[in-house]
Amino acid sequence: MNRGSDKAELSFRSRSILYAVVSEYIATGEPVGSRTLSKRYGIQLSPASIRNVLADLEEAGYLTQPHPSAGRVPTDAGFRFFVDALVSMREIAQEDREAILARMRSFKPGQDDFLRETGRLLSTLTGAVAVISAPRPEAEPLTHLHFVPLRAGTYLALLVSRSGAVQNRVVDFHDAISGTELERVHNYLSEIVQGRSLSEVRELLAREITDARDQYEKLRSRAKDLVEATVSGAKHETHIVVEGQGRMLEWPETADMDKVRGYIRAFEEKGRLLELLDRTLSSGGVQVLIGAETNLSEVQDISMVAAHYGAQGQSPGALGVIGPTRLDYAKVVPIVRFTAKIFGETLEARREEDAED
Repeated sequence: MNRGSDKAELSFRSRSILYAVVSEYIATGEPVGSRTLSKRYGIQLSPASIRNVLADLEEAGYLTQPHPSAGRVPTDAGFRFFVDALVSMREIAQEDREAILARMRSFKPGQDDFLRETGRLLSTLTGAVAVISAPRPEAEPLTHLHFVPLRAGTYLALLVSRSGAVQNRVVDFHDAISGTELERVHNYLSEIVQGRSLSEVRELLAREITDARDQYEKLRSRAKDLVEATVSGAKHETHIVVEGQGRMLEWPETADMDKVRGYIRAFEEKGRLLELLDRTLSSGGVQVLIGAETNLSEVQDISMVAAHYGAQGQSPGALGVIGPTRLDYAKVVPIVRFTAKIFGETLEARREEDAED
């Protein structure tokens, strides 16, 4: 949901006060009143005039009042307005840039450690919980795809990527395939796999089966079914790393134990976190999901800032952070954007080194 089109409905005065309320609430976590706005943000209006604007913003759905004697706090729509208007073009702070570059350059161990170390770095820099999905092998260009029978109805899929990485994946396929038929499937796949990702092979086979009605139809169908089963298996194997959950205890929001339990349940749902990260794979730039936009029903006061990594020809994934809606978006968005860029570049450089070895 993007409320950028609503900006024209607010006057300059209303926008200024809304931005001040969101900024103050992010900094303090406390409801914001007219006196605070007048003293700290230099708004040249009387407290009564500020209160009138606050009431208008509340009526428009950008602010809410916890109880009659309290100040206002931003709603999801208020945070969305703020993020869309002010945050998207912010540059990363030099200190954060240097910390990310230094950590990435010093890292050497295997991929899983790389994911976890990057997650810890993200969590430290943002004060939020970091989530990272591992690269998707089904999107990486292949050189070979081979199936080895294990037992009736079960095969071991051997995937060799262009970078030289080898993956083994157990595939359930209940239709019987003879040795001769499987050899023909391998010969056919060898003609179309080279340089294509597993997903691209699947799409190509689907098109060819639709377009052709000849003696190779059964062969293509067998190959397509095996590839489909291999792709489906990948959905359950994708690795996701969650780091920094202890930082939840530093958030003022977690003084409410019901919220703590809600956050914990949300982070345990790895499949749902993966779905959120997947949203970034089909879009450019950083994605900011606020409150109800996350579809995490366990807790309402939650946001995610995420970005995809991996250029064309790489196996893509996504990384981001999750925290309360009171995230410091002006700081977090540039950190996530820059980390995703450097993470993708570092991962690809490591693949090239492995291929040379």
